[in-house]
Amino acid sequence: MTEHSVAVRAATDSDLKALLEIEQQSFNQDRLSARSLKRWIAAKHGILMVAELDQQILGYGLVWCHKGTRLARLYSLAVAPNAQGKGIAQQLLKALERATAERGRLFMRLEVAVNNKAAIALYEKLGYRVFGQYSDYYDDHSDALRMQKNIRKTNELEFSRVTPWYQQTTEFTCGPAALLMAMSSIKKAIISQVNELDIWREATTIFMTSGHGGCHPLGLALAANKRGFTADVIINTRDTLFVDGVRSDKKKAILHTVHNQFVVEAINHKLDVKYQDLTLEHIERWLAAKMAVVLLISTYRFDGKKSPHWVCVTHLDEHCLYVHDPFCESDKQLAIDCQHVPIAKSDFLKMASFGSSRLSTALAIHMQ
Repeated sequence: MTEHSVAVRAATDSDLKALLEIEQQSFNQDRLSARSLKRWIAAKHGILMVAELDQQILGYGLVWCHKGTRLARLYSLAVAPNAQGKGIAQQLLKALERATAERGRLFMRLEVAVNNKAAIALYEKLGYRVFGQYSDYYDDHSDALRMQKNIRKTNELEFSRVTPWYQQTTEFTCGPAALLMAMSSIKKAIISQVNELDIWREATTIFMTSGHGGCHPLGLALAANKRGFTADVIINTRDTLFVDGVRSDKKKAILHTVHNQFVVEAINHKLDVKYQDLTLEHIERWLAAKMAVVLLISTYRFDGKKSPHWVCVTHLDEHCLYVHDPFCESDKQLAIDCQHVPIAKSDFLKMASFGSSRLSTALAIHMQ
């Protein structure tokens, strides 16, 4: 059997039985069920491909394409035991990379057990490099390497400083979580739920479209200032923020009051606040000045919900802006999926504006 004699194609429902057999033969735990495989075959955000010879399925590969970003993750790769050692895994992975790149993704990520030398050798041969490690990752308590490849031939990531990732502990504290990450990238600090909630109490807008209020950019800037940082803020409007999504006149009145309080406090603390459109050039200048940046985005391209959401910018290169997203759906995502998430520069203006008023805002911090 040669590599060229094996055909790689998209999986169909008729492959389900063979896929289940390979799954059973390849994994002792965390197996994909028939229902899950069937869902992946039809999933718009998934790429499931099989390697076939003489109408026999010998292996499969599955990639998850993150919605709204340029990131993909190799979710699973398996070859039937009687077909291993024949280059099938390599052919599958190459085909998956091509299909993933055609969908506009720039980076493929994966996790592999540190003791799986054969798999690591394959990934390194194809250009993947280690950029992190998870301890106690698998059910047997073994560690996992985190590997990444630039599948569109752009420059590799070279971070100027380490930005720790922190998962928000409530649905409404993305702002404090993002700010904690930004502050800790400049000066090592204790990142905890206590500090997260403290910042939220200081920066909250009280109300939002639903549920608890989110955080105001001036509120976050004042919280950073209180903790020994100087903050620069850009907001493209002087109007009260987030009021469009609130129907109650009483709640709107409170939002106006809170907004005005933040404005007065920002003036009293001599914060550098500019009321103008936010551009990618602002982010570039801040990062070049070694400042840490917290950015408000719309989650529409992520989840279709059009919610305002704070993220921490970690890097910028010729093609993408990279962010740590503090929100991680534990039943759908791993922490790796939320770290250094690439957003194409061409998508920046679409993602960095929220609501009918097209609000755009960000803040950058540095030590006082």
